[in-house]
Amino acid sequence: MAVLQKTPEEWHKKLTDEQYEVLFNKATETPFSGEYDTTFADGTYACAACGTKLFESGTKFDAHCGWPSFYDAIPGTVEFHDDLTMGTKRIEVTCATCGGHLGHVFEGEGFDTPTDQRYCINSLSLLFTPNP
Repeated sequence: MAVLQKTPEEWHKKLTDEQYEVLFNKATETPFSGEYDTTFADGTYACAACGTKLFESGTKFDAHCGWPSFYDAIPGTVEFHDDLTMGTKRIEVTCATCGGHLGHVFEGEGFDTPTDQRYCINSLSLLFTPNP
């Protein structure tokens, strides 16, 4: 359960309209349009809403799906929820701190990753900080 609660007005002051739609109305950005889809610099990806560090760049890989893909999250930073909205069962990924929608996680797609998982994450839900 998210520990940081704010009103929609408070989130709107911090986020763009597009970020708010993704994070708090569970929208999905257009594939191949996100700022971080092809970013592979060393650094950390944090929640755009609350700043919680979520993913390390060492877990990012190119899944050729149009969204940033990671094979693991920083432990304890994300939560998982059943999502039945598209006529099939998917697993939604949210920020454990603020509850913001990040994307979905998929398993068993044949990617050669240590976890056999693909976190498919909206760029609009992230902020990237490069390592010094």
